[in-house]
Amino acid sequence: MPIEVPAVRILIVDDDRSICEYMQTLLEKEGFSVKTCSDPTLVEDEVRQGEYHVIILDLMMPKLDGIEVLRRIRESDKDIAVVMFTAHPDFDTAVASMKLDALDYIKKPFNPEEFREVLARVMRKKGLARTPEEHLHRIIGDTIRGMRKEKTLTLKQMSRRTGLSISLLSQIERAESSPSISSLYKIAIALDTRIQDLFGQY
Repeated sequence: MPIEVPAVRILIVDDDRSICEYMQTLLEKEGFSVKTCSDPTLVEDEVRQGEYHVIILDLMMPKLDGIEVLRRIRESDKDIAVVMFTAHPDFDTAVASMKLDALDYIKKPFNPEEFREVLARVMRKKGLARTPEEHLHRIIGDTIRGMRKEKTLTLKQMSRRTGLSISLLSQIERAESSPSISSLYKIAIALDTRIQDLFGQY
C-alpha cells in the first residue's frame, strides 16, 4: 500500500494580486495546496477555517500591516509556520516578526530558488513531510518516541540498551536521520517490540 503524504496547505497574504498569482503558480507546481488572500482583514477567519500549515505574509499592506496580522494570527494559532516577506526590510520589523515567532523573513523581489530553500527549512522545522520517505521517517520517529516515553526510558538509557549514540537516537525520533534496518532492530529489541511495530500503521 503506497504511503499517502498529506498535502501541505499554504496561505499567501499580499495586497498585490499579481504577486499572489505568481506565488500560487510557483508553489502549486511544487505540489503544495495554495490559497491566496489580498485583504489582510480576512486573514484571521481564513486561518481559523483553513487548517493551513504555512502562511506567507506581506509586511506592508493597507488596512492592516503584516505585524498586526501576525499578532492576530498568534491569538488563535501559536503553532502555524509564518514567513514574512517585504520589499522594505528593516531591523525593527524583523525583530517584531521574530518576537511573534515568524520563522523567516524574506526580501522582495526574491529568487525562486532562495524561496524554495526557505520553505524547505520551514517545513523541516515544523516536521512537514513532502515525500513518502519523509512521511515514513516521521511516523517511525513519532512511534519510537511514544514507545520510549511509555516505558519511561530516557535517550541515555536507550543509548545504553542499543549501543547507538544519543545524538543518532534523537535524530531518528525527530525524523532528521534515515534509520538503518540494523538500528531499527536494536531499537525494537530495546523497546521489547517487533521491528514492524516501529512503522506505526504502515
